[in-house]
Amino acid sequence: MPSLINTVSLLLSTMLVCAQPSPEVQKRISAAIVAAANESSPDYTTFVNPFIGTDNFGDVCPGASVPFGMVKFSTDLTGYAPAGYVTDPTQTIRGLSPLHDSGTGSSLGTYGNFEIMPMTCSGGFNTCATMLSDRETFRKNNTDDASPGYFSQTLDNDIKMEATSTRRAGLERFTFPEGSKPYFVLDLSNDLPDSFVGGIMDIDPQQGRITIGGKWGSSFGPGSFSYQAFSCYDLLNNGNQTLDEYGIWEANTYGLNAKGLGQTHLNLTQSLIGDHYEYGALFSFAGTPQQIIIRVGVSFVSADQACANAESEIGTSSFDDIMAQSKTLWNEKLSAIQIDLANTAPNVTELLYSSLYRASLTPNNATGETQGVFAGTSSFYFDSLYCSWDTFRTFYPLMALQHPVDYAQIVDNYIDGWRKLGWMPECRANNLPGWTQGGSSGDVIVGHFAINYHNEAAALGIDLDELYSAMLADGDLNPMEWDIQGREVNLYTQFGYVPFDAIDPSSTGRQTREGSRTLEYAFEDFSIRQVALLLNNTADEERYLNRSLWYRNVWDKTVVSDGFQGFMQKRYPDGTFNFTDPTDCSPQDTDANRECSLQGDNIEGFYESSSWEYSWFAPHDTNGLIDLMGGNSTFVNRLDHFFDAGYYLAGNEPSFQTPIGYHYANQPAKSIQRVRQVVFENFDITPAGLPGNDDQAAMASVLAFHLLGLYPIPGTSQFLILSPFTPNYTIHNTYLNTSTTVTTLGFDPKSIQATIPDGAAAYVKNVTVNGVESPTKCHFDFYDVFRAGGEVIIEVTDDIAQGNDCGSAVPESVSMGGFGSLK
Repeated sequence: MPSLINTVSLLLSTMLVCAQPSPEVQKRISAAIVAAANESSPDYTTFVNPFIGTDNFGDVCPGASVPFGMVKFSTDLTGYAPAGYVTDPTQTIRGLSPLHDSGTGSSLGTYGNFEIMPMTCSGGFNTCATMLSDRETFRKNNTDDASPGYFSQTLDNDIKMEATSTRRAGLERFTFPEGSKPYFVLDLSNDLPDSFVGGIMDIDPQQGRITIGGKWGSSFGPGSFSYQAFSCYDLLNNGNQTLDEYGIWEANTYGLNAKGLGQTHLNLTQSLIGDHYEYGALFSFAGTPQQIIIRVGVSFVSADQACANAESEIGTSSFDDIMAQSKTLWNEKLSAIQIDLANTAPNVTELLYSSLYRASLTPNNATGETQGVFAGTSSFYFDSLYCSWDTFRTFYPLMALQHPVDYAQIVDNYIDGWRKLGWMPECRANNLPGWTQGGSSGDVIVGHFAINYHNEAAALGIDLDELYSAMLADGDLNPMEWDIQGREVNLYTQFGYVPFDAIDPSSTGRQTREGSRTLEYAFEDFSIRQVALLLNNTADEERYLNRSLWYRNVWDKTVVSDGFQGFMQKRYPDGTFNFTDPTDCSPQDTDANRECSLQGDNIEGFYESSSWEYSWFAPHDTNGLIDLMGGNSTFVNRLDHFFDAGYYLAGNEPSFQTPIGYHYANQPAKSIQRVRQVVFENFDITPAGLPGNDDQAAMASVLAFHLLGLYPIPGTSQFLILSPFTPNYTIHNTYLNTSTTVTTLGFDPKSIQATIPDGAAAYVKNVTVNGVESPTKCHFDFYDVFRAGGEVIIEVTDDIAQGNDCGSAVPESVSMGGFGSLK
């Protein structure tokens, strides 16, 4: 992908040749950023580019949504399109649908239910192309458009589709060529992962309403599970449109193409013989109206509730009214962080606010829309926790920084998972349990909230004792099936690591990832220890502190790679190690057939990572890793080699903290140099501007922290200090009623590039918090800075030697007595 060589001179109008968004989108954003430099109350939504991450397997949904909206209206395209939309101009449009996830990475796609496709049928009702493969249509090049709360795409037959939304409903607007008769196909059975189990569709021609309800399968979980979803399509636009022909259709790939003019009911189950049948509604409007508006409601409870959602959230409001309401909600979120627009490179502004936008796009707030064991819960409910392993590192710490009310609602949702199922969710997709990746990463998510907001927990609706009980269930109780919740606790506590080739007769799960699961379990134990410390539970605090150091138990000091000795390895019950080449599953792995993910034949011991990568993972005890690796000098040389040899993978979460690892060896200037390199070699403002899957805004949030010159240690209140990409920014926490302004004294725009040139000021000389000089330049605490509010001054220098020292102390590590007290 193109890299941002120099942010000062970058022309923002540059887009990838193959990208489909209209060039006007980038021109509009660029003009808005320039104009905002002179505005006292800028519209922050105008800085957002929803198409970043819609190419290069970024899996971002650019559809119309409100913050954490349950609906995201977007088109669904053929090919690899997990979020529905992709920029690839060779793919065709299947239809416009209201349900999508963003940045999930499921290869099958998620949701895409209830696709609607506008068309003109020259021969009338019976000639309309209803079947999916027949109705697929190319887009009109360079017409795709989107902004927060709005999505638009034009078909190559000049029919324009637009959408705007509320939390559970929206309006679809279709503009037809003049003089044509509008027809629509509404799909009952097709979704993105082709998982239809059965459903019902009813047409009420007098009311002008179509209701749909059905069951579909999980996109990232056991195939035996299914979820229910419902929709309500109101066709008459408050009496301004007249329905003409209507009926149902059924088709398959072997020539069946039946239409039932005037028929109004479908009641279907999945074909048990295995053939894929397609079903839906077909209807037209009287006359030749150029514009058609359809109101859509969605529910996970019932068709009646889907209609009620549309009635209560949309009512008779116009398309422009709903779009304006959505923009207001987005500005409330985006304005929580305000930067110096006049003196910040325009593409940094666009990168930051586009990242902040995606960081409030998911998970999907489905409160009041619960099913299964959650039906009727009084707690908040969020779908698409996709997945805790992806999001605990930076997504929730960013939320803690600016949006604690939303964070508390999601924490309530995690705790409610423990209430209903016995363990907190690790991954929830399509209202169903998803696959576990690292362990019980929800422990870090709720633990981070507790550490940072324990004084406000009760007011925010969180019982800390209940939160801790949920964490202990994850830490102490082994579920019968740990592929979808909890951990393989029995064997982990028996051996002090997750053993390879061992049996637990009381539980089951995929016997892979033993090395990485041990490392993740140990960090999750650290989070439990933190809350035990908070609650003055000394016995549990000591027990889980000891367990948090078990990451050392999978360190094989005999393994050598590229001249460096000691790597994480999976281990047998008898204590011997099973050798994995540390380069396996790295970007330099030459075996294209090697399995490195959740597959049963992943024998490497690590999840989506190499041993080279996971051997850096002990966020709570990086100085313990330094000791294992042989001291500061060896650690720094090894870290340099990790990047220079191409083992670092920017799009992989275990590597998020690695570029700042130099802080712990008292060389923070090298961290700043490395972060600049990471940002400009992996992120940009084009559709391909993410280093792979956004992972429910994991990439968005780590980039936001890099641009702000911060990095959070999850499960703690500590931030590592870097060099901001902007001369000044203010973070507003409306719940705490505090504002914290961070000023980069001596900010040098020449330093904002992949390689910091000689003479450019970028390195931290000193840090002052509310007028008091900090004894360390490498870290500060949430309670001292963002909770208290006020002003932070980060003075930068071009003197690398002066900036390559932390001062009184490097960041904390538990093996050095760190994190021993809480505020």
